[in-house]
Amino acid sequence: MTAFNPPPLAVIDDLVRRALAEDLGEAGDITTDSVIPSDRQAAGVIVARKPGVAAGLPVAMRVFQLVDENVRLTPKVEDGARLVPGTVLLEISGAARALLKAERVALNFLGHLSGVATATAEIAAVIAHTKARICCTRKTTPGLRMLEKYAVRCGGGVNHRMGLYDMVLIKDNHIAAAGGVAQAIDAAKRSAPRGVKIEVEVDTLAQLDQALAVGVDQILLDNMGPVLLKTAVARVAGRAVTEASGSITKSTAAAIAEAGVDLISAGWITHSAPCLDLGLDFAA
Repeated sequence: MTAFNPPPLAVIDDLVRRALAEDLGEAGDITTDSVIPSDRQAAGVIVARKPGVAAGLPVAMRVFQLVDENVRLTPKVEDGARLVPGTVLLEISGAARALLKAERVALNFLGHLSGVATATAEIAAVIAHTKARICCTRKTTPGLRMLEKYAVRCGGGVNHRMGLYDMVLIKDNHIAAAGGVAQAIDAAKRSAPRGVKIEVEVDTLAQLDQALAVGVDQILLDNMGPVLLKTAVARVAGRAVTEASGSITKSTAAAIAEAGVDLISAGWITHSAPCLDLGLDFAA
């Protein structure tokens, strides 16, 4: 359904079941069960009310399927699609009770993930004239990291490490505890699993020089302005992948990207992206 490789179905189903259990509780949907006859059928569409980028359709569809396997679902766009107000994302029909019970959980997932994709796409658009790519961080909603990082890809971004386990990232507190930039990198080279890339965060050109002297795969240039970033990138001279971070917004991203960095990382695209306004409208 999508070219962006969503998380495995087992991961999606686990999250969806937890969300449904949270919403339905022990008593279920007492409103719907009180108001809607059990044999009533309904049809509707999930539609975009604001412009954005779609992400999370496979998740939203699983919500309806896990509530009632007989619900009929017809996706009208794929994840990554650009949406305008009125775009139909999904056509749905089946037992009215099932549609109503699934509605909010499905929209919560779909709206949040589409919001992440939309925020990512906005940054990607303003840096498209450079070589830089927008990437995410570990600043994700607990439990939703795989989905949020998937949404970043749908929006045209790339993923940084998935967790603490797949890349060494030496940050300021590691440096302080290890006794310095060079000492931290040397320790990582001796002890980290073979083949794992090593990145170090630096705040100054002096720290950058220390990192370059011992060699590292990637350098995180933290909270540097465009002028200092340009100097830092020139000093790296292709010896490591360069990543800029620190309060990057849609209005500042272009100047930072134009400094020549390879990556721009922003935590807010996952932890603070506004939910995209979507709705489920029943046919009259």
